[in-house]
Amino acid sequence: MADRIVLHDYWRSSSACRVRIALNLLGLTCKVRHIDLVAGEQHSDDHLLANPQGLVPVLEIDGLRLTQSLAIIEYLDETRNAGFLPAAPAARARARALAHAIAMDIQPVCNLRVARHAASLGGAATMQGWMTHFIALGLEGFEGLLARGPALPFCQGDKPGLADLCLVPQLYNARRWGVDLAPYRHLRAVAERAEALPAFAAAHPDRVKPQA
Repeated sequence: MADRIVLHDYWRSSSACRVRIALNLLGLTCKVRHIDLVAGEQHSDDHLLANPQGLVPVLEIDGLRLTQSLAIIEYLDETRNAGFLPAAPAARARARALAHAIAMDIQPVCNLRVARHAASLGGAATMQGWMTHFIALGLEGFEGLLARGPALPFCQGDKPGLADLCLVPQLYNARRWGVDLAPYRHLRAVAERAEALPAFAAAHPDRVKPQA
């Protein structure tokens, strides 16, 4: 069907999780193609045809094949009037800055292929040490940005938006690697509100993990 939505997904990918949440918030159902990053399926000819970068997510929608999670979410925002970004330019800039602090500062350094390579070089670097160092460093900065802004239920307003879609999957990774979240009271409060929403809960990695 021409209107079918297809998500190329990996259950533990924070980038893919952002898009899962966005689709859930919009009430859009999709067919999921599971790409096992640990098994190297992202390097298959079929997936490279979908995304030459060999990454997830890829979203097939409206006759398009979209890559990069933030670009996908902004496309959904613009075409579905989702409200993932505020209308005012200054507020939009702040929302993007918060989202980018995670998606462009924390996540690329803690990408599986980056952390694996760092650990493979020998020396004192380990996957655990790498992840906990850079996740904690990034969350400290995010907490500071959030604390400097107005007190709001979510990162950028009265409802979840682009920054919340980035924050919640990142905290899943933080917990997975044993990062102490106690110092980050502002982002924890926001995340707790978001995680209680059905759209976020349904996108949680443990809920979408393929059955063996």
